[in-house]
Amino acid sequence: MPSTPNQPTTPDPESLVDIVAIDGPAGAGKSTVAREAARRLGMRFLDTGAMYRAATWWAMHSRVSLSDPDALAEATRRMPLELIEQDGGLLVRVEGHDVSQAIRTPEVTRNIRHLDGVPAVRAHLVQLQREFAAKGPTVAEGRDMGTVVFPRARCKIFLDASIGERAQRRALELEKNGVPVDRAALEAEIAARDDNDRNRAVAPLRPAHDAVLLDTTGKNLDDVIDEVVRIAKPTR
Repeated sequence: MPSTPNQPTTPDPESLVDIVAIDGPAGAGKSTVAREAARRLGMRFLDTGAMYRAATWWAMHSRVSLSDPDALAEATRRMPLELIEQDGGLLVRVEGHDVSQAIRTPEVTRNIRHLDGVPAVRAHLVQLQREFAAKGPTVAEGRDMGTVVFPRARCKIFLDASIGERAQRRALELEKNGVPVDRAALEAEIAARDDNDRNRAVAPLRPAHDAVLLDTTGKNLDDVIDEVVRIAKPTR
């Protein structure tokens, strides 16, 4: 799904109904759960967080000022992004280079906030997300899947967990990749990101009015996936 300088016609969100929309805050387990649920349901998997991470990485790589919304929007529109479906997830490529790991660094995570509140950045990425989902039944995870991107999704789920649990999960993930972690600082960072996500003017993080709320605190990952698949299956 490469982005191009042309402006393709955005699919009508009212027509994108064969969607399982999974939203929730950072560290709630959305990506892992959505990826495996998509596999079990025989649907495509869309990690929209990877798109925002890629846009952030691209802006940093291109030395674009993170305090200039217009420059960030233009950089996002120019970003040569590809999301390539693979067994077990997505390969994320920018300008032909695999950045799947590079976009997961703490530095990228800290700087996403500079882009995800810029309306023009969000508008372009929403367009790409709808183009992706228009190609077939999709499990999409993010912050505004059920409220903004796919308002007619047949199934909407909002995953949540305590800040402490989410920080623990993120720390284990980083340490597994050899990244040292200050857990207190990580917990504070996640809390700050929650505040930014929930209070931004554009597409704030909140459950859709018709979403199923699922708290994953203390729950086994396989049990959460089983529950998501059970909720989603009647829509197929």
